[in-house]
Amino acid sequence: MSERAHKEMMRKMNRKATYAFGLAALVVLLFGATLASSASAAPAWKFEGKALEGTETILGGAEKSAMTIPGLTTTCDNFLYELSISNSSGTGQGKLTGMPLFNCYTNSSACFVGPIGAEALPWNSHLTTVESTPYVVFEGVKVGIYYEGEECVLDETLVTVTGSAGGSINNTTESATFNSTTLKTTATELKALGQKIEWTGVFPTEAFQTHRLQPLSVS
Repeated sequence: MSERAHKEMMRKMNRKATYAFGLAALVVLLFGATLASSASAAPAWKFEGKALEGTETILGGAEKSAMTIPGLTTTCDNFLYELSISNSSGTGQGKLTGMPLFNCYTNSSACFVGPIGAEALPWNSHLTTVESTPYVVFEGVKVGIYYEGEECVLDETLVTVTGSAGGSINNTTESATFNSTTLKTTATELKALGQKIEWTGVFPTEAFQTHRLQPLSVS
């Protein structure tokens, strides 16, 4: 090979190498931008549009919330909760520290609700987004329900509800909704007596400490 041909070949190889390096750098840049975009899109707790710093306690309660064990629906007129929230690495976290239940009854004239309450508190929670809708997911859910009634098939039976539950968040109404659709969407599930159960309820929220009376949102 002549010296001229050798130089021409080296020039073409250098040009290809420069092009390949530039393309690889562009791919890395775009991939990094995608990761950064995904990270910034993680849902966080916000008050007045600003991400929560530190912790806050929010309270709320559904006027009615029901758990349906196949064949028997248990409703509580006052289904309250207390949740400590914070943001970690840009994503909303939480711990359910209290969930008192009052005025509970069943849809059966033969079955009555005795002692009922949340167990194994706190329950951990986190925020997530599914198809642009924010959700809050609770893990380690455990609720004990003691049924009574001589003619009730569950008389003197303690039924324990366990699993996880996801609810959709509505920023306009500052509330979280739980139903069969939200549980399915978040791939969560509650069980009792070896069977899947349904949980329905709409829970409004209100900050109790530093951010009291400030609008709460998730984005």
